[in-house]
Amino acid sequence: MSALQVELVAADRMVWKGEASFVRARSIDGELGILPDHTPLLGVLVEGEVMIETGGARETVTIDSGFLSVDHNRVTIVAAQVDASGLSA
Repeated sequence: MSALQVELVAADRMVWKGEASFVRARSIDGELGILPDHTPLLGVLVEGEVMIETGGARETVTIDSGFLSVDHNRVTIVAAQVDASGLSA
């Protein structure tokens, strides 16, 4: 199984970029769970937690709202405000 290439972007900066095995976020239609080889998707995100699993670690941020795009194992999450205090150093 291949890995996801994830980019988490705030309005003013790149917050996190790397490989992941799983991404979870809240959309206007409910929780989204993204695994490698997920079908293409464009979702509107609501305020809440975004969780990114990498190898053995779990990275967590809080966003205000935004969108998520999935295409060919590339996941792009864009939000106006991102609280990245939950990220590992």
